[in-house]
Amino acid sequence: MDEIVRAALRKWPNVPHCHGWLALDVRGQWFMRDDRVQRAGPFPLVKGSRIDHDKLRDFIARNYTVDDHGGWYFQNGPQRVYVQLEAAPRVWRLQTTAPGEAPTVTSHVGETARVTGSCVDEAGRLFLVTDLGLGIVHPQDMDTAADAVEAGLWQPEPVSFESLPPRFGYRLDPRPADDAPET
Repeated sequence: MDEIVRAALRKWPNVPHCHGWLALDVRGQWFMRDDRVQRAGPFPLVKGSRIDHDKLRDFIARNYTVDDHGGWYFQNGPQRVYVQLEAAPRVWRLQTTAPGEAPTVTSHVGETARVTGSCVDEAGRLFLVTDLGLGIVHPQDMDTAADAVEAGLWQPEPVSFESLPPRFGYRLDPRPADDAPET
């Protein structure tokens, strides 16, 4: 977490949390969801405005974390901005290293992970279980993932998508019932 964020938390410890205004899709893209967008429909049916500003995306990435109840959020100064997730808290990007070796796995916020398991849901989406937790494989990296599966490096187990959040301890849409500033 950035030092400027820690300082803001010390200065204003009781700022209310924010819900519904930030979302993460399966491609690792952040979306702003103002009141108009929220009224237009739920995420990901209505995504909102994609955040394209590099420095803002980097700031979100550095301050993206999870609470004790599986709600992922971005600590924006003194305010906790909860994130609606399309599928998982992390989006994995894969890069081939050498033939027969597992690809390197990096999250949408730049974390490098070690794969410990994999699963595929009823929609054919591949999720990797890692030392950092669960994430979904970016759609553009499915060819690389298929090579790892065909080489026997990953053996995905079939799962229902709805079983993933409780099994891996995250919430797709943290609700305002948890909207109490920590003291």
